[in-house]
Amino acid sequence: MEFEAGDHVFLRVTPTVGIGRAIKSRKLTPRFVGPYQILKTIDVVAYEIALPPHLASMHNVFHVSQLRKYIADPSHVLEPDDIQIREDLTINTRPVRILDSQVKKLRGKELKTVKVLWDEITQEMTWEMEDRMRQSYPHSFPGKSNFRGRKSLKMGEM
Repeated sequence: MEFEAGDHVFLRVTPTVGIGRAIKSRKLTPRFVGPYQILKTIDVVAYEIALPPHLASMHNVFHVSQLRKYIADPSHVLEPDDIQIREDLTINTRPVRILDSQVKKLRGKELKTVKVLWDEITQEMTWEMEDRMRQSYPHSFPGKSNFRGRKSLKMGEM
């Protein structure tokens, strides 16, 4: 795919959870942000795009695989979301609540895991290592509660 100066394109972003691994099934998570205008062609596969001020610290030359063409439609009004994009083109998501916990025994070791609800709309839940979650989100673990016998714990709830 080739673009010309003045074309508008969407920029690909990679959604991640707070621990840093890729989200596997986030139906409503944005995959592209923009549109942004192409300032000039660097090469057949590299383009310089105009980035907004909150992305000014990011390098503004992108490979063609990171871009998707935007076809202008006068009736299409885009309202920018308040999405915080990091320099590595990832989006940070935060846990909604911790639903359950369990201890697995593997070769004499005990691994404590917690079931985390990441999005109430899509009901995306994953089992995460408790120590990593405590390190990344200490506010979600009030006191020394074990969560057993509780249906769920909202973030910040005692």
